[in-house]
Amino acid sequence: MTIETRKRKADHIRISLNHDVQARKATTGLEDVCFIHKALPEINKKQVDLSTTVFGHKFAAPLIVGAITGGTPEAMKINATIAEAVEETGLGMGVGSQRAAIDDKKLEKTFAIVRKKAPTAFIIANIGGVQLVNGYGLREVKRAVEMIEADAIAIHLNPLQEAVQPEGQTDFKGVLEKICEIANELDKPVIAKETGAGIAAEEAKKLEDAGVKGIDISGSGGTSWAAVEYYRAKESKNSTQLRLGDVFWDWGIPTAVSIVEVSQTVNAAVIASGGIRNGVDVAKAIALGASLTSSSQPILHAAIKNVNETKMALSLLIDELRNAMFLVGAESVKSLRKTPVVITGKIADWLRTRGFNVENYARKGRN
Repeated sequence: MTIETRKRKADHIRISLNHDVQARKATTGLEDVCFIHKALPEINKKQVDLSTTVFGHKFAAPLIVGAITGGTPEAMKINATIAEAVEETGLGMGVGSQRAAIDDKKLEKTFAIVRKKAPTAFIIANIGGVQLVNGYGLREVKRAVEMIEADAIAIHLNPLQEAVQPEGQTDFKGVLEKICEIANELDKPVIAKETGAGIAAEEAKKLEDAGVKGIDISGSGGTSWAAVEYYRAKESKNSTQLRLGDVFWDWGIPTAVSIVEVSQTVNAAVIASGGIRNGVDVAKAIALGASLTSSSQPILHAAIKNVNETKMALSLLIDELRNAMFLVGAESVKSLRKTPVVITGKIADWLRTRGFNVENYARKGRN
């Protein structure tokens, strides 16, 4: 099992870097979210404060690097690079699934390097929800946390990926109950994290009731894990899984929809991910109700080069966010949350059909 897991992790990195695994026709929906430009911003751009406190930790900006990898020598280099970059920029990061290292102690160093390189950054451990109903429990979760001295743990939910993966585990029965057990027994915040297909209001409410403190919505419109598995199936000549990967390539809830549904339904911190590609995307996500945003794919491409490229990629996102905040007159992340946005097109139609008030977003900040 360990060799198979390690090979799969290596495949994921290689395919993500060498193939176009982005959504084909599906979009994040953020293109249907528009700020109202302020010709009179009445603020000093240099004094815009991007800092925010979430989970009791102060971030220099509402941005983390999402879970990418671990469990292989190349993954260790990538994790070390990202960790050094987020430490220097005052951000945070999540590691990829720690299953490989839980099964094989020799692989722990590929994850543990993160805390060594980022002694003060906010670090999120990672374990699969499906593993919790297939043998894992509190002991394994605690081990994942201790392995990297994590500040929180993400329990990732990837039914789409498992369904199209040749060796996928598709018995998710009882996952919510297990999440509840972990959330109530662990002394660290538990974050429920999707992996590119989004989270709807109904699931968000169940997760909050189960005790999770954060929900990473990871909507569709960015990297498609069905696409990643499509290329793995193509290489192994598995025609059935190839077909599934192709058919479900664009499956999921658009990121913008998921942010609104979840933020309007729960009090837990909402992390917006899934196709977050620039600082304007970050600003829109915060204005829609997110507490933090998360980006992975652009940072992976920088991290395989060096620390400076990774810092540059993160700094660019931060600069773009600052510029967007200036142009809407938001001096702080708190005021950005109160900034009006106009939601149009498919996203507005979807939300109205689901019973969510779209017009209130455009009225924010008005007397």
